[in-house]
Amino acid sequence: MSNVDRARRVLERVLEVVCMLLMIGLAAVVITAVGYRWAGASLVWYDEVAAIMLAWLTYYGAALAAARRAHLGFPGVFDASPTAVRMAMLIFSETLVIGFFVVIAWYGWDVIVILAGGSLTSLPWVSVSFTQSVIPIGCALIAIAELLTIPERWGEVRGHAQTEQHEETVL
Repeated sequence: MSNVDRARRVLERVLEVVCMLLMIGLAAVVITAVGYRWAGASLVWYDEVAAIMLAWLTYYGAALAAARRAHLGFPGVFDASPTAVRMAMLIFSETLVIGFFVVIAWYGWDVIVILAGGSLTSLPWVSVSFTQSVIPIGCALIAIAELLTIPERWGEVRGHAQTEQHEETVL
């Protein structure tokens, strides 16, 4: 197992734990809020905290999906293309995806700087910069996950090319 594979596996495990903790925490917040509302009381911070936790779960879950290569794609189009086209498609798509998330991470950092000093409405001791930190962190993790999967994807494209060459020589 290469260092890149090890790094990807570590990233997957860390993201799994983070996503599980966020899911458990979100479920606990929602169940607690339902219990309070059922009892005739209401938690003033519930809506804001649940929305933020859902956003965090979305970003970190997307990074986990990127590390597992589990996002939607068009494998039929990709697999039906000649090897040279598949290699070009891989380079183009990875450049586009990584570039997009690097740009979003960059501007996400700008959002944090702009919102510095702000706090949540219902929990004034919680910084808005902290809650919005998921944007640059999540996008950077997605870009890193994409980078860590490139060697495996490239090997698959190259391996597919070798299989094609072998089939042509047999025929």
